[in-house]
Amino acid sequence: MATPTAPDGRAQLPPVTNIQMVDLKAQYRAMQEEVDAAVIEVIRSGAFINGPAVKAFQTGLENYLGAEHVIPCGNGTDALQIALMALGLEPGDEVIVPAFTYVASAEVIALLRLRPVMVDVDPRTFNVRAEDIAAAITPRTKAIIPVHLFGQSCDMAPIMALAGEHGLHVVEDNAQAIGAEYTFADGRTARTGTIGDIGCTSFYPSKNLGAYGDGGAINTNSRALADAIRKVANHGQSRRYYHDVVGCNSRLDSVQAAVLNCKLPRLDGYCDRRRQAADYYDAHLQGIQGLLTPARQPNSTHVFHQYTLRIDGGRREALQAHLKKAGVPSMVYYPVALYDQEAFRGSAVNNIDFLPVTDVLCKEVISLPMHSEFDEAALAYIVASVRSFF
Repeated sequence: MATPTAPDGRAQLPPVTNIQMVDLKAQYRAMQEEVDAAVIEVIRSGAFINGPAVKAFQTGLENYLGAEHVIPCGNGTDALQIALMALGLEPGDEVIVPAFTYVASAEVIALLRLRPVMVDVDPRTFNVRAEDIAAAITPRTKAIIPVHLFGQSCDMAPIMALAGEHGLHVVEDNAQAIGAEYTFADGRTARTGTIGDIGCTSFYPSKNLGAYGDGGAINTNSRALADAIRKVANHGQSRRYYHDVVGCNSRLDSVQAAVLNCKLPRLDGYCDRRRQAADYYDAHLQGIQGLLTPARQPNSTHVFHQYTLRIDGGRREALQAHLKKAGVPSMVYYPVALYDQEAFRGSAVNNIDFLPVTDVLCKEVISLPMHSEFDEAALAYIVASVRSFF
């Protein structure tokens, strides 16, 4: 294993072993007794579906987000699908979505026989912008899915203004940014996921608020939409055995809710520690030619679900191999644009073949380890390993 020079250049650092992209084991150890007791209580109670733990989590998340209604569900992809189903869109309707994101955001659109219209993103924040969206609006456009990628908000005020002008629904994909806050021009703040008509999030284990299995939630401030969402998520039922619409079956189980009840009060602390790690990366990775650290949206906090660099000159894979040799994991989110995925390429749902920013990002981005359990020795070793490549 390599022994890179410390960030200050004065000495070589000894290798730090067992660096994790996300250290879920260390996070668990810090609250093991509380989590174990909560899970055992669910098992003893036998209330595995829609039990007290789920109801407590629903209330807790409503209070945390400042949302009128939270509907827990099976996972983040279900959340997006149920949200679109609740809006009553028709086959062939168009939904605008960024091309640089995880496939789920577009997958659910196509699955419902809607048409995902893929647009480019900002090269620094990686988020979709109002101007990207405006150029893609047609008479068939019915909704926008802004994805708060890697942990910070899209610039939502102009997106909401555009949606209002054209009568479009806004479904926020908040799977990577729960805990982030957006500030409007008048100083008002709102949690990401609560600005549009519907917000969707995921509790996949590696998320900032992660369960110990799959889980998700949908939130809205509209009672009518909340009723529609609950109905769709519960087999289309308004009351038991009376099915008003074709729905699905998507629930957050009580064991996962129990884990999330332990973690939710810690979420802001987790986000703070991720920001501290990002600050360390920023401070020690500045000024390296060919490396660009992530930009922070000026009117949004950043919860750093990922810390994503851009590496130019076709050297990303070489850097990744160098880091692997040093014992430092890394990931590429995302190596293939949505429009280049086999599922979409050449089909009726694909509106474009090339977007310049997305194309470049897919070739340049690489994410460093990011979680809430770092010590400075690990951060210093990761930084030194990156710097030694350049």
